[in-house]
Amino acid sequence: MTVLSIARRALGTGPVCDNCLGRLVADRSFGLSNDERGGSLRVAVALEDDTDFEPRNDPCWVCEDECERFDWWADQAAAAVHGYEFDTYQVGTKVPPLLEENDRLLREDAGLDPEAGELLKSECNREVGKRFGQQTATTVDFGRPDVLVLCDLATDEVELQVNSAFVYGRYRKLKRDIPQTEWPCRECNGTGIDQGSHCDGCEGTGYRYDTSVEEETVPIVAEAINGEGGTFHGAGREDVDAVMLGTGRPFVIEIEDPRKRAIDTDAVQERINESAEGRVEVEGLRLATHEMVERVKELDASKTYRMDVEFAAPVDEAALKEALGELDGATVEQETPQRVSHRRAAKTRVRTVYEASGDLEDERHATLEIHGEGGLYVKELVSSDDGRTEPSLAGLLGVEATVTALDVIEVTGEDEPFEDPEYFRDEAGDDT
Repeated sequence: MTVLSIARRALGTGPVCDNCLGRLVADRSFGLSNDERGGSLRVAVALEDDTDFEPRNDPCWVCEDECERFDWWADQAAAAVHGYEFDTYQVGTKVPPLLEENDRLLREDAGLDPEAGELLKSECNREVGKRFGQQTATTVDFGRPDVLVLCDLATDEVELQVNSAFVYGRYRKLKRDIPQTEWPCRECNGTGIDQGSHCDGCEGTGYRYDTSVEEETVPIVAEAINGEGGTFHGAGREDVDAVMLGTGRPFVIEIEDPRKRAIDTDAVQERINESAEGRVEVEGLRLATHEMVERVKELDASKTYRMDVEFAAPVDEAALKEALGELDGATVEQETPQRVSHRRAAKTRVRTVYEASGDLEDERHATLEIHGEGGLYVKELVSSDDGRTEPSLAGLLGVEATVTALDVIEVTGEDEPFEDPEYFRDEAGDDT
């Protein structure tokens, strides 16, 4: 079927605007807008049929003249994002069922497949989006844009979705008894009130610990980005009573509803470190993309630990060296430790000890260094956890052993993405 015969049949259905007419054959020509394409077809039909050219005066029965409001919708969308910094966008359209049905009927009356040409929704998205991008000097992103604008043709309302902003870094935890994230009090469920009165378990604070890495970092980042709170994502976590030293542990802070995206991460890093007063330090803060969250959470990281160990009976240097030699390179089976059984599923985990070394301080005390696969419970590797970890230092020595201090001195991941430009944005807010 020729484009002129398609146009002739469409024009015979009633008043049809140039956009709706041109949309029928949008897949048959390029370089023209639907408005230009439809206008040309209208003239061509008049010339072919040797009839007077009559401009359309009545409203289009297909789109009810929505195609004449692209500029208006772009203005509404631009007003909706006022006060937000963003670099990428996407525009969507909610088309009323009646207009969708009209769009389908026009194709049917013109003798076309229901999916021929271009749908009304697609044209609205493109034309409003093009104008919106020009007004805001931003770039369309069909993946995960900074902002998503939804135009509801039935209500004349614009719905705005602002996607989160992300900041990557590494943290060191320099004091013990600081959890990675907020830890609500179990006795009062974080309310600060137990059985109608002041909770003694948390002294009315609602939290088991005075602070956390999350509390030392997220509020400052959220303030800089001018967002509505945030979430801390870490590449694993160390025990509350362990410090995190060395190069630190990777993390991403996700800030919801950000009004700013281009921030000075060096200044934010300095402010966090000053505010934390030696409890927590961060380094390498950079603007990141949302893909970094999954990369950090899924990082297959090994850890190196330094620990102080106390024995229940005297141990000599030769016996310690022999036991550590047995653990060096060993494959270890660990049942879920008793200390975490209330929050972890009961299962047997198989992990590898990459390296094990250490020295006696005296016959009842030693300093050890263990490099192990991610997920290895090193406290239980020492104590045996009543035989739930095999082999263990205590089991090999035949002497009870307890970790009295634990330091994480290195977190190293295979295929770390942390130098890959794909996962970062520059200080101006653009992906790099």
